[in-house]
Amino acid sequence: MKGSKAAGMAIAGALAIGVIVGAGLLYANRDAFFKAAAPAPPAKSDLARFARGSLTRLETPAVLAPAPDYVFRTRDGAEARFADFRGKVVVVNLWAMWCAPCRTEMPTLARLAQAYAGTDLVVLPINVDATADGLADARSFIDVHEPLPLYSDMKFQLPFELPGEGKMPQTVLLDRQGRIRAHFSGEADWSSPEARALIDALLAARA
Repeated sequence: MKGSKAAGMAIAGALAIGVIVGAGLLYANRDAFFKAAAPAPPAKSDLARFARGSLTRLETPAVLAPAPDYVFRTRDGAEARFADFRGKVVVVNLWAMWCAPCRTEMPTLARLAQAYAGTDLVVLPINVDATADGLADARSFIDVHEPLPLYSDMKFQLPFELPGEGKMPQTVLLDRQGRIRAHFSGEADWSSPEARALIDALLAARA
């Protein structure tokens, strides 16, 4: 009995030591374990070189997806789609009157549109206020930021159809083929040198 008891205690002790050693190894290697489990960051395109200054958080996916086939409205209420602008480089900006950063960056979008007047660049602000009063206020606001047009999505669905997944403001850049080449969530200076360099690269691209 004494021998069996001693053997049992020895086995239990060995198991306890094994658990302690194993836990120590797991703790020592926890960083490697979690790094291995984390997904790899998405690949970026060569446009990532423009992610600097006010565009530091610019996303430039390597895998290109087409803009959604989503209906929004012109100032007069007619249907519009991103496909209507195929052949142009398009800066899509989703904004609302209740979004203070949206209003703050609007003058920079107006300056961008002015600087590229007569080129193949289209600056396309789409208002997402969901009420008639909100849209009326948006119309008055955009009219003092010439030459920007007024487009709208009163269903407030388009922000969730684009890569920003509902974030506001949200800006998406489409190439001539209607593909999403870059997107940015939050306020930015769209008349900055880095923004213009990005636009110039998209305008110069052949495919």
